[in-house]
Amino acid sequence: MPTSAPPTARVRELVLDGRRVRYWCHGPDDDALPPLLLVHGFRGDHHGLELLARRLGPRRRVVVPDLPGFGRSEPLPRRPHDVPAYTAFLHRFLAALPGGRPAAAVLGHSFGSVLAAHLAAEHPADLERLVLVNPICEPALEGPRAVLSRLTAAYYRLGRALPEPLGRALLSGRAVTDAMSALMTVSPDPAVRRWVREQHRTHFSSFADRDVVLEAYTASTTGTVAQVAEHLAVPVLLVAGAEDELGSVAAQRRMAARIPRARLTVLADVGHLIHYEAPEVTAALVRDFLGPAGAGGRP
Repeated sequence: MPTSAPPTARVRELVLDGRRVRYWCHGPDDDALPPLLLVHGFRGDHHGLELLARRLGPRRRVVVPDLPGFGRSEPLPRRPHDVPAYTAFLHRFLAALPGGRPAAAVLGHSFGSVLAAHLAAEHPADLERLVLVNPICEPALEGPRAVLSRLTAAYYRLGRALPEPLGRALLSGRAVTDAMSALMTVSPDPAVRRWVREQHRTHFSSFADRDVVLEAYTASTTGTVAQVAEHLAVPVLLVAGAEDELGSVAAQRRMAARIPRARLTVLADVGHLIHYEAPEVTAALVRDFLGPAGAGGRP
């Protein structure tokens, strides 16, 4: 996938409610610039959005945290790790970030789209624009994916119930991770498919403990962007994959019609992993939506 050495991202750390949060900065090292905040999806960490961050970062200040309980950020001090808790975390994180509020935009992928949308609905002063990549437009426990979602929930509950070494091994098993990668990767390009598989093998099991991953999975299957669609007052860009099994094009269009200031773009021949399969075109769409760098993303 990447054909050249990546620019060095600056790793930083802050403490919220006594818990360490790690985040990575791309672009100008200037805290006076409004940040473009990127929020990763379920079981991921900042690595998942790195291809987008690199492409958005040369002229923008891009900030990518590991969500609490994943990657190198410690779990939240209070349970559960659900949509309200993560939304409140993002609100506090932006407030603690040097020059962080309002953000030029908040971009969320998959479960991160749910968190970004709820943040925009509950705290509209925190951001000026909103970007939702592979937005979750319908509950996973309803419709044609309900059976698979319930089986997956049983898998996470079993991983939590088993003795710690066995449960951790089950949840981190390569076979399950590889199967998920193969199922969700639409691109026929062998290089892309290998890249996705290796990324998931390396970073998909960096959760703090089994409670965190079960709580976050439950949140990811019950929370949606559609729950707050009418309350999104800022301009919103939605980027959906035509082959995304987690949200049909028809459902994405219905949801976009409920958002007052929405722009929906559907990418052909792409599934739920737009950030891996089409980072160049996605970054171009985001740059066009935000306008000139340094303008703060103001409408």
